[in-house]
Amino acid sequence: MEEFATERLIIRRFRAGDGEDLHDYLSQEEVVRFEPYGVYDEASSKTEAVRRADDPAFWAVCLKDSGKLIGNLYFQQQDPPQFQTWMLGYVFNGRYQGCGYAVEACRKLLTYGFGTLGIRRVTAFCNPDNHRSWHLLERLKLRREGHFLQTGYFKHDEYGNPRWHNTYAYGVLGSEWMEAHQAETAE
Repeated sequence: MEEFATERLIIRRFRAGDGEDLHDYLSQEEVVRFEPYGVYDEASSKTEAVRRADDPAFWAVCLKDSGKLIGNLYFQQQDPPQFQTWMLGYVFNGRYQGCGYAVEACRKLLTYGFGTLGIRRVTAFCNPDNHRSWHLLERLKLRREGHFLQTGYFKHDEYGNPRWHNTYAYGVLGSEWMEAHQAETAE
């Protein structure tokens, strides 16, 4: 099983027993506000943990000292495969946001993707209203490549009308990532 360690984190595959910790953050409205789903109840969280244990796109992010699951990364190859493009996503427990855990976890997974898997390009998308998300992507040195208006909707207002959202598109090439990473380690 693939597992990565950083200074403070373990990044590993999901386990069927991760439902309680998954519920701890998927039950927070502020955490799922920009996600294509609503809050999860305990039963749904347990079911989702089992599903993610069989889905190689999801990575559990856990505190190294306690093993507590505090968030997840999504890292999936996009079609067509010959384009060697992967999509990055992330969701973190609100009680652990603002501590640098997401940057630490994403950096480790991106370095693995570009260095070991030989990925050519990584993309990420977020709602412009989700300031924490696009600040994270910019801290990771992804480039904002587009601002698209009313690209879709996940949720509805109290009258049943779609709540259209805008999207920022980000990307980085493997060559850019590796060059920037080498420059960081040389300092």
